[in-house]
This record gives sequence, C-alpha cells and structure tokens, in this order.
Amino acid sequence: METEDEENRPVWARNCSLGCILPQRVVITLMGFFALIVAYTNRVSIPLVISKLVVPINRTHQSSGACPPEEVSDEGSGYNTPDTYKWSAQLQGIVLGSFYIGYLITHLPGGILADKFGAKWILGISILISGLCTAFTSVAIYYGDVWGLIAIRILMGVAQGPLFPSLTTLLSYWVPAEERCSLGTFCYSGVTVGIFISNICSGQMLHHFHWTVTLITFGFITGLWFIFFILLITSTPDEHPCISPMEIAFLAKQIPKKSAIISQVGHNCAFYAMVYCLPKYMAEVLRLSIRSTGIVSSYPFIAMWGSSLVSGFLADWLIRTGRMSKNLERKFFTLIGALLPGSFMVAASYAECNKTLAVLFVTLALFTMGPYYAGQKLTPMDMSPSYSGTIMAITNGIGAVAGLISPPIIGVMTSNATIYEWRWVFWLGLVILVLSAVVFCIWGTTEVQSYDPSSSAKHA
Repeated sequence: METEDEENRPVWARNCSLGCILPQRVVITLMGFFALIVAYTNRVSIPLVISKLVVPINRTHQSSGACPPEEVSDEGSGYNTPDTYKWSAQLQGIVLGSFYIGYLITHLPGGILADKFGAKWILGISILISGLCTAFTSVAIYYGDVWGLIAIRILMGVAQGPLFPSLTTLLSYWVPAEERCSLGTFCYSGVTVGIFISNICSGQMLHHFHWTVTLITFGFITGLWFIFFILLITSTPDEHPCISPMEIAFLAKQIPKKSAIISQVGHNCAFYAMVYCLPKYMAEVLRLSIRSTGIVSSYPFIAMWGSSLVSGFLADWLIRTGRMSKNLERKFFTLIGALLPGSFMVAASYAECNKTLAVLFVTLALFTMGPYYAGQKLTPMDMSPSYSGTIMAITNGIGAVAGLISPPIIGVMTSNATIYEWRWVFWLGLVILVLSAVVFCIWGTTEVQSYDPSSSAKHA
C-alpha cells in the first residue's frame, strides 16, 4: 500500500526508485569513496612530478651514501623530459608543505558552509576546483617557476580544506549508526586507494609521456567525477528524487535530525611524511627509475588499505564478543599502529641499497599502520557522540599543521639525499609515533565525557 507521500511523488521518481539496484546510501558511500580517490590523486601526484622536473643531485655512489641507480633495460624507450629546474631539497619541501597553508584556512569554514548550504555543493565545488588546480599546474610552473607552483598548491589546499568536513556531514545524513563501521570505513579508505592510484599511474605516465599529461589526466578525471556526483547525489535523503520509501523511512528512524556536524579524519605527522616523501626517498636515495618509483611506492598504501578494513572488522568482533573492552581495544590498536610502523621504517634505512628489502620494510610499515584507524581515530565519537565532529575538526587542524611543517623539515634534514640523513628522519618518526601512542595509552579514554548531552541524560 502506498503512503500519501509516495502518491504525491512524480511517476518518474517512483519508477526511478524501483529501478535502482543499490540503496541510495550505498551510492552516496561509493561517490564519497571516489571523491577521496580523485582528491588524493590531485593532492599527492606532485612529489613524483617534481622528481621528474628537477636536476638530479650530482654525486657518486662511493662518496655520497646513496645507492647506485636502477638498471632498467627499456628505460630509453620512455619519454625523456629535460631536467630544467634547480630546486633545492629545502625548496622542494616548501612546495610539498605549501598545500597545507591553504588547507588550514578553509577547514573549519568549510564545515560550517556544508551545514548551512548543504554538503553536496560544498564538497562538489571543493573537488572540482582542486581538479582545475591540478590541470593548470603546468601553466603555473611555466609562468611562475617554483613560486607559481607554490601559489597553485596553496590554492588547491584552500579548495580541499572543506573536503573532510563536508564529506562527514554528508555521511552523517545518509549512513545509519548500525552501518557506520562498514560504510564509513570503506568510504574513508578512498584516501589510501587514491594514493595507490596516484603513485602507480603517475609513474607509468611520467615514463611514457610528457609530465604535463599526468596532471591534465588527473584534472580531467576529477571533472568527470564532478558531473556524476552532481547528478546522483543530494545533501539529505529527503531531497533525493529516486530514494525508495522503505529506505527513507529506515534512515528517518535511524538518523535523527541534526543542527551541525563538522568533522575531519586527521592524519598524523608520520603518515604525511610517508605520503609526500616516500617517492622522494625511493627516487633520490634508492635511485629507482621514475616508473619503478611509481609502482613500488604504491604497494605500501594498498597494503594499508587492506589492513585498515580488516582491522575495523576485527576491532568490532573483539568488542562484540567481549574479548576486549572498548577502552583496551582502542589503546592496543593505537600502540600497534605506532610502534610497528616506526620500527619498520627505521629497518628500511638499515636495508641500505638492498632495494627489495627496503621496499618490503616500507610496505610492512604502512601495513601495520592500518590498525591505527580502529584505535585513536574513533575515540572522539566515543568521548562525545554529540560533539565528535568538532573534536575531530580540531584534531585534523593539528594534523594539518604537521603536514605543513613535515616536508620542509625533512627537506632540511636530507639536503644531500643520503641514506644516513634519511635514517635520522626515520628514527625521529619512530620517537614521535611511540611517544604519542604512550600518551594516549596513559591518558586516553573512551568514556562519554560530562559535557556531552547524552552523559547528562544517562545520569538524569
């Protein structure tokens, strides 16, 4: 029997809902997943492009503490781009960190705008501008050299600032609590998949084509995503013309109305360093070819993607079966996600010029970082369900500062791009990771805090 609301819907809308194979909340999750993929291909493609543009360091294997270059039989068949830019390691670090100058500016305003005007257009326009910045990066470099590149990276940061706040606002209206772990984890895993795709595709395109093709391709794909996103997505279930009455009733029951949700999944300092500096390490220290750098630097992130998904399901099982309390699980997974990755990165530096062993250790480092997302990252929702968005926004702001300062600091520490300089970087990363995990294990909590309204209701 049709409800009155269903009878009032246009015939085409009713037919559309009958023809949809997937529930609309799954479609929303998929589009959010692809949103993060295209956003991160835009964000992290520049390290490999830079390695193709700059004049390599003039050194010998015996005197510099660097590895001999990789011998590739068909390297001569690739596209030969003249190295024309003499940018120092410190200047390259500034380029990589400049994204976060703009990112910090629009992070919190982006969440507010998403709540006021709807997450759909804030998220869509955010990623569209990011794609345009990527496509026109070559123009910025041609006319402005390194300062043109820095300027357009800052603009891209401004564009991507609202990305996570608006995406989380969108999910908060579409994903019910009982599906939040599976759908939410899958959606946010677009980050690591985007890095994987960016690295492996960039390496191949930079080998076969002029470097501008890489950036134009990623920008074009972003534009295609924007078209599908605008056609398929609405900010709330009530606005969607093709949603079934059964699904909208289910979501109305599971997801209460809300006034504002602003949140962002933060990234720690070590993760930022790996995202932006791992390709530099493989290209400048291990001296892999540009194509091999793209391929092998993608392995760790696909390993992390699988590990984070498995860790989420494992954490739910441990808590549900009573094998671990929520508090113990969060702290245990956080400690694993800090101690093991840092240790494996240090081990990679001691592998020196054994390229296979070094890549194995780096892959294990990011694989073992996966449990972190089932640990400390979830505690804002544990501590304050009502204000978890605000807590996550603050956390991400701190993480963005780390993204701003990490590449320049690493650039200063690795001015000669030797194994020994990078070894100090990895040791520093291990210390930072372990100290932060220990602090969380001592003072962290999953208890609902007194300032949360649900805490007051519980004790009323």
